[in-house]
Amino acid sequence: MNAQYQQAMDFLSRLDADWAWLIETVGACTFDTEAEPELNPYEALVQAVAYQQLNGKAGDAIFAKFKRHFGQDSDGKIPKPEQLIAAKFDELRACGFSARKIETIKGIAEGALSGLVPSRFDAEKMSDEELIEHLVTLKGIGQWTVEMMLMFTLKRMDILPADDFGIVEGYKRLKKLGVAPKSKEIAEIGKAWSPYRTIASWYLWRMPK
Repeated sequence: MNAQYQQAMDFLSRLDADWAWLIETVGACTFDTEAEPELNPYEALVQAVAYQQLNGKAGDAIFAKFKRHFGQDSDGKIPKPEQLIAAKFDELRACGFSARKIETIKGIAEGALSGLVPSRFDAEKMSDEELIEHLVTLKGIGQWTVEMMLMFTLKRMDILPADDFGIVEGYKRLKKLGVAPKSKEIAEIGKAWSPYRTIASWYLWRMPK
């Protein structure tokens, strides 16, 4: 196991008996198997938008059709920004994207060419706060989407998506609360989980029902 994940598990287990129970129940952290560090920010954002408001299977089907349209079957890569900008609305609509998603992914592609969406090299040099502030200026991109990129593409270890339903509900069940805390409360509570808020989030997503 990654030594950093073991440190995170030990740290969270020491918070209180509830966290110790959750980590023992869920078991070893396998965040590494779910992260996609091979993507760059442009690719990660396009993929995140493709999957928005869809279950996993539906998202997989639409995303595969999208890549197939650009002839990327062999290596599974997302089309280059220039290809996406040149694509016609009806072509992308036929892949399963809504009008709003088409507008968003074209905006991401334009941002990649203008420099608004940083390269992987430049993103690595930027703080979490800088990347969020930078990327939420893209139409259709909210903080949650950027946080997913920070967690699963850049593998930042201290991200807490306080608006995420799964995290809020997971914490509610963990602490046996009658009412789920608001996102501001989760953000405040989560300060105690730093510098491993990404791993804390991973465990809360897996809180048994």
